[in-house]
Amino acid sequence: MMHYAAGFHDHLIKNGETTARKGLPPVFPMVLYNGSKPWAARQDVFDMIAPRPPGLLQPYQPHLRYYLVDEGRYSDEDLAERNSVLSGIFGIEKAREGREALQKAVDRIVAIIQADPDKDRIDRIVTRWIKRHFERLGAKVDLTELNSLVEDRNMLADNLENWAKRERQEGRREGRQEGEVKGEAKLLKTMIVSKYGECPEWVQEKLNEADSEQLGAWGQKIFQASTLEGLLL
Repeated sequence: MMHYAAGFHDHLIKNGETTARKGLPPVFPMVLYNGSKPWAARQDVFDMIAPRPPGLLQPYQPHLRYYLVDEGRYSDEDLAERNSVLSGIFGIEKAREGREALQKAVDRIVAIIQADPDKDRIDRIVTRWIKRHFERLGAKVDLTELNSLVEDRNMLADNLENWAKRERQEGRREGRQEGEVKGEAKLLKTMIVSKYGECPEWVQEKLNEADSEQLGAWGQKIFQASTLEGLLL
């Protein structure tokens, strides 16, 4: 932040926007944080200086403090009390509990935009932002035709619903595949115990990590392998 502020002032001086005699404009450093972990960084560069300088040197050390906006510190109730576009954006970024929560957050920001006197401009800005947001999420939704969050919210709702359906189908398919692999591993373990009289821990670990193709190969090989090492190594 200190680098950004100094760079901004340097840019103004180099481009003749101001001079040392005219003075430098004030800067309001702000950090907007939306990470999942609480923000823990120091908020004044002076606090990063170590070891702490003695009293004689302290007045000559750099100070720059930034204003922190940590989205994670705002509860849903806090955001509901703030009827602003920014609170609506926070609500969308915090909606990680599924498609329903995301749709609710989208509906809320649409209502906020509609009540704004400059709604057309705000709608364009938020629409561009939400398309980029879904790209960052890796959402499998087609938003190429989304030009207005207010006018096209039904199209967005349909896309969100289709996305949720695909995720549920993929989840069920992955669940079935996982169940089949576990069944194959259990059957192979029974065969191992029957032939070799034991299933050591290292063997169980290999069975747990193997995929269906590997388990099938071992199942065919078990009839020729005389030892567990010959089978699995």
